[in-house]
Amino acid sequence: MKYLIVGLGNIGPEYENTRHNIGFKVLDSLAGESGTFFSSKRYGDVAQVKHKGRTLVLLKPSTFMNRSGLAVDYWLKKEKLDCDRLMIVTDDLALPFGKIRIRPKGSDGGHNGLKNINEILGTTKYPRLRFGIGDEFSRGQQVSYVLSPWSEEQEAQLPERVKIASEAIQAFCTIGIDQAMTFFNKR
Repeated sequence: MKYLIVGLGNIGPEYENTRHNIGFKVLDSLAGESGTFFSSKRYGDVAQVKHKGRTLVLLKPSTFMNRSGLAVDYWLKKEKLDCDRLMIVTDDLALPFGKIRIRPKGSDGGHNGLKNINEILGTTKYPRLRFGIGDEFSRGQQVSYVLSPWSEEQEAQLPERVKIASEAIQAFCTIGIDQAMTFFNKR
């Protein structure tokens, strides 16, 4: 069985350690654990990871956040996968830092990357893993907040939280979304 796991983020060193790039960070962790490296392909950096008989195609789109749908659509078609074999990993302002929430479908919640994916795919029915980045910003400062680096305290806790997100993705691919939600949404 094959799955497409897409981590949302923006390309370029200025975005590398920002909250908005948590999707890239989670995929880097998944690839790193298996000793796999990303290579530049059409619409993004791609790696393949094997886990318990499953193939996980990891994609970090190079289209920038607001045009992520182009990369997702291309790679779903290239790999001949349906949306139930897709998982989008993204940041979420509505969740406290480090909290993850797996869902089988849902709205974009004001997230421009998800909004573009919904428009291009023509559906909101695809699994996603939302990684909480908190909402510690002043009114009107949302963009600055998501594009800023983690606090020192968050940076110290990030490896553990990213590892849990990686485990949740692996669980989605092996035991299914319902059991993965039951186990990981309360951690």
